[in-house]
Amino acid sequence: MHTPRGAWSLAGLFAGLGGVAASHLVAALLHVRESPVVAVAETVVRLLPTPVVEWGIEAFGSFDKVVLVVVIVLLLAAVFTWAGRLARRRSWLPAVPYGVLAGVGAVAVLLRPGATTSVDLAPVAAGLLVWLGLTAALTAPLRRQDAEAAEAAPGPGGRDDDGEDSVLVEPSRRTFLTAVGAVAVLSVGAALGGEVLSRTRRGIERARSLLALDVSRPMPPPAARVEVEGISPWMTRNGDFYRIDTAFAVPTIDPADWQLRIHGLVEREVVVDFADLVDQPLTEAWATLSCVSNEVGGDLIGNAWWSGVPTRDLLALAGPVDGADAVMQTSEDGWTCATPLEALTDDRPAMLAVAMNGEPLPVEHGFPVRAVVPGLYGYVSACKWVVDWEVTRFDDVSAYWTERGWSEEGPVKLGSRIDVPTAGADLDPGDVVVAGVAWRQHTGIAGVQVSVDGGAWTDAEVASADLPDSWVQWRAVLPAPAAGDHAVRVRAIDADGEVQTGAEAAPAPDGATGWHEVDFSVREA
Repeated sequence: MHTPRGAWSLAGLFAGLGGVAASHLVAALLHVRESPVVAVAETVVRLLPTPVVEWGIEAFGSFDKVVLVVVIVLLLAAVFTWAGRLARRRSWLPAVPYGVLAGVGAVAVLLRPGATTSVDLAPVAAGLLVWLGLTAALTAPLRRQDAEAAEAAPGPGGRDDDGEDSVLVEPSRRTFLTAVGAVAVLSVGAALGGEVLSRTRRGIERARSLLALDVSRPMPPPAARVEVEGISPWMTRNGDFYRIDTAFAVPTIDPADWQLRIHGLVEREVVVDFADLVDQPLTEAWATLSCVSNEVGGDLIGNAWWSGVPTRDLLALAGPVDGADAVMQTSEDGWTCATPLEALTDDRPAMLAVAMNGEPLPVEHGFPVRAVVPGLYGYVSACKWVVDWEVTRFDDVSAYWTERGWSEEGPVKLGSRIDVPTAGADLDPGDVVVAGVAWRQHTGIAGVQVSVDGGAWTDAEVASADLPDSWVQWRAVLPAPAAGDHAVRVRAIDADGEVQTGAEAAPAPDGATGWHEVDFSVREA
């Protein structure tokens, strides 16, 4: 009797998962920020065509990274299952797919900025050794049964008369299930042990909670708000603020270890540590940040109270030389963006922020230090976990997203959104309140207009506190539309008199355009 193929598949699956758990444990023991699985996921994102990445952001939003990791784990499970079946044919065959997986993991780890061969490859090596060891251990009882069956009743292929795989006999079955159970327990223990040992994030959260910064609490100006139920809050809470970045394992930097190096086309190189940074006079301002991937009517935008050191003051310490027109910002995880030098040195409240809405930056939003530059999309300015500034020229550099075909400088486009009513709303007869937000950072909004069913444009009420770097709330009342289906659209007018275009364009390569439109229905009276 030959053992069933399902048993060999199960052996490969559990051996593989045990190796993944072991690599996670070793990464935690050695304080490696990224396990091999995470390193592979980040490499996949870097190599994927830009349209695919944009589709992922649009389809899954902030869950895009989770989805990719799940897909990678499912693919790994399929390979592990296949490796187990290969072991049925020859004991050495699983080493082939395992070796390929380890090679892929090693390349991904070494491509990570700051990787060191001796330390960062250790989790990969541990995973490979555990894969091979567990595969041999779990398939041993299966191989013994096949050997015993061949001796007792040799025949073509070792199968029953009907040609189907038989079930395990009781002694081998007990041995196999005991081994699988032991591996499962050890794998879970290794995974949990990795989480317990990986105290970096918890230590950083504690350092963050104990950090005393001389910043004020946000006080949203009453003149900046309209009282309409369902409209986006004028201040976006930290937990609700959109997050778009390439980090699968969020960088964890102790403020005591943080430094910013300013170099390149400067009169003198400067290194600023966190104590130096917060010892300088802080500036505070309301500023709206938006992602270039935001579709018309999308939610990849938020407004917050930022506290930090003006970027122009920091750059003045180094003294950019004539001819420089860009600053290449680099994150601790290797992500880069090239920001116009002018935007970092003019009168806008561009800053290296240390606080968001009156508290130290959340880890996911760049703790301990990130860049905030009103008027530019995040992909060219909002560098989280920033650790390096190279003053340079646009002609001499290429950053993460510009290498993928996005435009070079990324000024924010004039935009507006309808929050109320929601799409498809079924409303009672009577006047209809329409409300939402509009933005043109570093310029400001002068007016907002709405149009019903393609009719004339009507001015809306705009709440403004004369804060050009923040979005504005607006509202309009539609006098009792007739019963039935309707559509309302919105456009904004900025402080320079520019009217938002209705020409529809996708986010790539420099931001979406078009008027946001919402359909709604009015019931019969």
